[in-house]
Amino acid sequence: MRSKNSQYIKKNIKMAWPIAINALLMQGMLMIDTLLISPLGEGALAAMGIASTIVALMLGMQNALANGSQNVLSRAVGSGKSSLISKSFLSGMIINLSFATLFFILITLFKWPIIKLLSHNVDLYDDIDAYLSLIKYTLLLTGISQVSIALFNAMGKTKIPLISYLFTMPINAAASYYLIHGYGSFVGIGIAGAALGSVIALGIRMIFLLICLKYQRTVILSVKQSFIGLQQNITLHFKEIFPIAANMVVLTMGLALYNALYAQLPTEAYAAIVMIKPWLTALAQFVVAWAVSSAITISQAIGSNNFDTLDSDVALSIRVTVGVSMIIAFASFMLSLVVEKIYPGHSQVTYDALKSIAPLYILMPLIQGYVTVHGQVLRALGKTTAVFNINFVTRWVIALPLFAFVVLVLKASIFWIYAITVLEQILKIPFMRRLARKFLAEFDSKKAKELMY
Repeated sequence: MRSKNSQYIKKNIKMAWPIAINALLMQGMLMIDTLLISPLGEGALAAMGIASTIVALMLGMQNALANGSQNVLSRAVGSGKSSLISKSFLSGMIINLSFATLFFILITLFKWPIIKLLSHNVDLYDDIDAYLSLIKYTLLLTGISQVSIALFNAMGKTKIPLISYLFTMPINAAASYYLIHGYGSFVGIGIAGAALGSVIALGIRMIFLLICLKYQRTVILSVKQSFIGLQQNITLHFKEIFPIAANMVVLTMGLALYNALYAQLPTEAYAAIVMIKPWLTALAQFVVAWAVSSAITISQAIGSNNFDTLDSDVALSIRVTVGVSMIIAFASFMLSLVVEKIYPGHSQVTYDALKSIAPLYILMPLIQGYVTVHGQVLRALGKTTAVFNINFVTRWVIALPLFAFVVLVLKASIFWIYAITVLEQILKIPFMRRLARKFLAEFDSKKAKELMY
């Protein structure tokens, strides 16, 4: 048993670390554009921030749909049936590209009403328009790339998406710099150059991924087999993965409201949140990556009708997630000791605010990791709606109203305000745990067959 557990852990770690690095590199691409645009002034930065916010929400939905397809594809890979893999891949691609096309049309037709809704500064309009008019093409490119990445992850080939990001980033940086600032006789096209640079880099990444798919030897993708029963597959595929996209919207909109309420705090307290947030987000990716790799392995087991070790694999995934979360909690503790050195020159009030919330953000990875792995297990079992319901109730019905009351009415200290976000995660634990146990106990070959569409 110990040897089998060791193999399970090694397999998941092999998949998890490239997924974590991928997530960090995705954030890095936006940071590159920000650094390159910075010399153009605050107006250009503000314009890019507004335009990228619009596209980021849409790309986030596409990514969520692809993550849902990843579990469907993992089951298909586990079954070993090329017809099922081909059909699931095409269904995922059609769904994702349909949303990408819809978003593209919305931006094209309603660009100006959206711009005027998000900004009342007419001086920014031309820059926002220039950036948005080009960056919208990334929606179509990403629609293809994300589903391709989902298939590679489902096959356990998580290094291929990592490689695609590693060479895309320098291409993005070089192309964007040249197009923004120019070189020699070319004077550059300003903020539009950042968008065009991203389009070029993501287009090259898409081509690379499709070439790798064509020549990989793990599964055989058949266009002819893809169309057999495709309509029913698309319907069932969409029914399973749409709650994941809806879940992403619920959490993202909730996060936006959290940020808006944080902005009501005194400047020093708000600055403390802004300082620490990117670091905590980056560290959390390692816990999420392990949970995602566990879901892939569990989905593959379901696809291959291997239920003998399903309970023990889930239990092991949870234990390892707790272990990884403890490491991240320790890293957060170390961060709390050096954060003042990372951000020198601020007021003592800001540093006191950072110290006051340190126990909470050190504790958060342990709670969030436990919640995340249970959510991924439920999704692997096809219970995506259950995860959506839990996230919606805990965030929108309980946490956000309480957060607003504490901020706007009680005007409490930053410690109690930040504690609400920790409470939200704690509230999810009993529901996630109970449902995971219930659905695992009920899971059998009949329920597995229902997922093998």
